[in-house]
Amino acid sequence: MAQFLELPPLTSDTIWAIINEEIDDTMVNQLVWYYLGYQYNPETDQWDGTNADPHWKQDYPEPPDFIESRPATIKLTRSIPAENKQMLKETLGFKGYKIGEFTPRHTRRATMANWLLSQMRIMKLI
Repeated sequence: MAQFLELPPLTSDTIWAIINEEIDDTMVNQLVWYYLGYQYNPETDQWDGTNADPHWKQDYPEPPDFIESRPATIKLTRSIPAENKQMLKETLGFKGYKIGEFTPRHTRRATMANWLLSQMRIMKLI
């Protein structure tokens, strides 16, 4: 498991930093894990799923690497409420990546950013 990094605040600036690759993949994964309810245990240097969302804990007792796992990213996409699916575009004005300049990694980071943005709406942070 990756070493815990201090997580940035959940703000629009953080979402843009994810999209613009100013935050590394490890940090983006850890942000999503945290908001899914996984908790970092510094004594074991592991992320613990004991208190994670039951739908995630069942399939992923250990938090998944969303960059590497297409099935986990699909599950994350499906967990975004329908009214929040287009939040990157509607709320932040994100136009998407240019054809030929994006990879599955970019798409997965955008999915994670949109999921986090959806969480911000659910938590009434925006």
